[in-house]
Amino acid sequence: MNDVKGSVSQGAVSQGRDFLAIPGPTVIPDQVLSAMHRPAIDIYTGSLRDVTESCLASLKTVFQTRGDVYLYAANGHGAWEAALSNVLSRGDEVLVLQSGLFATTWGESGSLQGLHAQVVTGNWRQPVNYDKAAEALVADKSHKIKALLAVQVDTASGVVNDVPRLRQLLDDANHPALLMIDCIASLGTMPFLMDAWGVDVAVAGSQKGLMMPPGLSFVATNAKGKGAHQNADLRTHYWDWTFRDGPEHYMKYCGTPPEHLMFGLKCALDMLLDEGLDAAFRRHQLLADAVRSAVSAWGSNGLMRFNIEQSEARANSVTTIELAEGRTPDTLLNWCEKNASVKLGITIGDLHGKGFRIGHMGYVNAPMVLGVLSVIETALYVLDWEFEASGVAAATNELGTALK
Repeated sequence: MNDVKGSVSQGAVSQGRDFLAIPGPTVIPDQVLSAMHRPAIDIYTGSLRDVTESCLASLKTVFQTRGDVYLYAANGHGAWEAALSNVLSRGDEVLVLQSGLFATTWGESGSLQGLHAQVVTGNWRQPVNYDKAAEALVADKSHKIKALLAVQVDTASGVVNDVPRLRQLLDDANHPALLMIDCIASLGTMPFLMDAWGVDVAVAGSQKGLMMPPGLSFVATNAKGKGAHQNADLRTHYWDWTFRDGPEHYMKYCGTPPEHLMFGLKCALDMLLDEGLDAAFRRHQLLADAVRSAVSAWGSNGLMRFNIEQSEARANSVTTIELAEGRTPDTLLNWCEKNASVKLGITIGDLHGKGFRIGHMGYVNAPMVLGVLSVIETALYVLDWEFEASGVAAATNELGTALK
């Protein structure tokens, strides 16, 4: 094995546009960048009201809800805090379903707010433990658990969880807890039917499937969530839904709106809905299948493997890959970035230093994804990382067969 081979060619084919293939922030369309490149406007009257109303209506469509959606100048962690503070009270218990890093981190955020987080531990290579979650709900005869927290997609592990099944667990146990779902890494990339699935509170961010810079987050809620809000004592001025439901436009933002992000958001949501949600979901499915075919080919001799064992539980927005023992992911990642201007994602949490991640969500198409796969395969050649089958050939065959 030679982890330093190829240094003489550093930068040889890197001239041109850098490409970001990490699981967020994702590639921002030129149209969205252009929409933000404009002067500030008055925050009280005029066209900004129309921008806000358009974005809220479009977000309801993307969330697939008739409930209310709230906008925050914050990242996903802010959305977590906003969601918890608006429907829960100090001392409440929440059931956290681990399937990687982010549901657990959401629960830890709640603990700092004064909640008690009961964690249903999971395997980083599988979806949430549905059986253990069901046991915890059935055992909670006094209904101390006020909310169930889970992610639809965990970008650290690369897993996708079955949200309708989580609603069924609550219904089967006749448990009144709120179903709260983080769809930050899934919204716009796969179906999320908030109302049809019985999700009470959902959180999302701007920087992944919605093709925007980081800085905006969203919380959607139904009538049950709004009912819980009436008695929530974790409410604070900035996150508070009651204030944001006020009559003045600035109250939607609790102050000065993040105007330029809103201009970009309207453009991004218009692009997504013009494509059509079903078409966007199919695009993500096709490209994810191509990536998975490539990884399967490269890993056929044991060089690498999917972190998620069950093929049906692998997300369409990100693929998390674990390298064989003795392989250094930094070598591969550094080659791709320095020699071909492709930035791959590192692994985080329990998988830190064990592999890499390929982000394929948002503003992505076939040449972008196939180009990333080609760069990875080139790096494998240069670094003398032996593999039996071409991942690029497998990916193009998968995509071509699906489109034939």
